[in-house]
Amino acid sequence: MKRANVLIVMGVALLLGACSNEGSKTLSLGADPKLPEPHRGLLPDMKIAEPEAWGNRKPTVPQGYTITAIATDLAIPRQTLVLPNGDIIVAEGRGGSAAKLKPKDVIAGYIKAKGNTKVKSGNRLTLLRDADKDGNYELKTVFADKLNAPYGLAFANGKLYVANQDALVSFDYTEGQTKAGGPPKTITQLPSEINHHWTKSLTLSPDGRFAYVGIGSNSNITERGMEAEVDRAMIWQIDVTTGAHRPYATGVRNPTALAMHPETGQLWAVANERDEIGPDLVPDYLSSIRDGGFYGWPYSYWGQNVDNRVQPGNPEKVAAAIKPDYSLGAHVAALGVSFSAPVMGGAFANGAFVGEHGSWNTNNPVGYKVVFVPFNGGRPAGPAVDFVTGFRDSDGKTRGRPVGVTVDPRGALIVADDLANTVWRVTPSR
Repeated sequence: MKRANVLIVMGVALLLGACSNEGSKTLSLGADPKLPEPHRGLLPDMKIAEPEAWGNRKPTVPQGYTITAIATDLAIPRQTLVLPNGDIIVAEGRGGSAAKLKPKDVIAGYIKAKGNTKVKSGNRLTLLRDADKDGNYELKTVFADKLNAPYGLAFANGKLYVANQDALVSFDYTEGQTKAGGPPKTITQLPSEINHHWTKSLTLSPDGRFAYVGIGSNSNITERGMEAEVDRAMIWQIDVTTGAHRPYATGVRNPTALAMHPETGQLWAVANERDEIGPDLVPDYLSSIRDGGFYGWPYSYWGQNVDNRVQPGNPEKVAAAIKPDYSLGAHVAALGVSFSAPVMGGAFANGAFVGEHGSWNTNNPVGYKVVFVPFNGGRPAGPAVDFVTGFRDSDGKTRGRPVGVTVDPRGALIVADDLANTVWRVTPSR
């Protein structure tokens, strides 16, 4: 065994042996979470996810709903998009190129890699089609390939927009098309140097004029210096015709998914917050995003809670920091968001579905599910409820990890699972 591997294994054993047996017993959820005092140890708790095949199993959904796998053997499905004719586009791939800074990063990389698929990045878009609308997607074909870690997807005005890790691009699209007619057009380059957080989330304004792209930070908490954070930890507004762009909101550590509320036209995001100050800090969140708003990173979290690790601090920025709307709980790794519609039925007709990829840095694993946050009057209005579960067992066996979630207006929730390389479809029982 090579020396580097020996050091990793020893470090992992030390970490797991030093983990608290208590872990995170409760999550601070909702609009007014009760946050504990920050706690810093030598190393954060880490817990390996142990991948296991689904076999004859499948995820669990509420009574009155049915879940089916509509595509398997994909190459790291991340986000999905339902086109006007009902076809589904799946973005497949993995990016990032950030070098490890500390021994901790090497160990964390090992822990995270153990819980991820070993399949090679697809760097492509796959199209799924259910021609006879019976719920069986009989066509699975590559729509476009040779992309650079595609993630965010959107459609408007005859254009399919894709947020690669390095650029916002578009394809001309004609309804019924199953393959791109040519290479994509680059609208504007996106920050991609280092790319600690590589995922570029995407949504469009209701009129299709502007794209909103989420760009994550290049560190947990500025370990690479502020010069590495230029144009990072923010959401850009981009004119899709000219490529002109501006910061729409800043201080959002890692805005992993974006969506427009269908009634209010308000931009919303789910964001992954910072680590290494305890199992219950800092909550990942679902929040409306204000034009010109600052959301705290790196100087503070959840409003005016100062992060003393950042020196020098910035009291003026802290005072201006906007408190997010809704805590999803720390370390759940929310990577998908989609607003519901009445066709989803009953208690799930009005609200937001959130895909939680799951933790790697808590002794008591959290996330690994899709939750539903009920809304009323365009705002969160009650506790989140589990909608798709069973991705991880209590014994650590992990069969799937949800990423993107997309509501099909015909009455289904589409869930991308990047561990099982599967796309799931959840429908109300008819």
